[in-house]
Amino acid sequence: MATHSLTVRLATPADAATLADLGRRAFVAKFGHLYRPEDLAAFLDGSHTEQKLHAELTDPGMVTAVVEDGPGRLLGFCKLRLESSLPRVTDAAHPLELKQLYGDPDVLGQGLGARLMDWALGEARRRGADEVQLSVWSENPGAQRFYGRYGFVKVGEVDFMVGEQRDEDWLFALKL
Repeated sequence: MATHSLTVRLATPADAATLADLGRRAFVAKFGHLYRPEDLAAFLDGSHTEQKLHAELTDPGMVTAVVEDGPGRLLGFCKLRLESSLPRVTDAAHPLELKQLYGDPDVLGQGLGARLMDWALGEARRRGADEVQLSVWSENPGAQRFYGRYGFVKVGEVDFMVGEQRDEDWLFALKL
């Protein structure tokens, strides 16, 4: 894959099925081995379905970008919640939440995350956010390093449920 052919565009409701599949594959590839099958299935059925993605893509409080390599070949996505739903632990007046930044597990390490993060930070600034917030699994040092390169710092902790399993996520924030 040549990175010069990558484009970032806003997702549309027509992308819902593809994004649901991509989200499922990315989550299972990275984290699937950590959970009981019934917990993993419950999580995926609640967060990575065509119906859920369609609802998010038509929600005026969210915006989603995709990175693609040619028309219709989606390789990653990034969701932004325009008003953060994370616990308030900073003094931000207008925090925006980076909800998910996922890449196709078959093409990781080729700059997809950076392209999507650049879009997300630009979009946050364009929309007048004074902070970008996100949660990341406490035992995912690779993602923590990625966010750290952009200046995100740990500001708190939150529970993240996968079925009945509770994981500790760290809240990260970046002042804009």
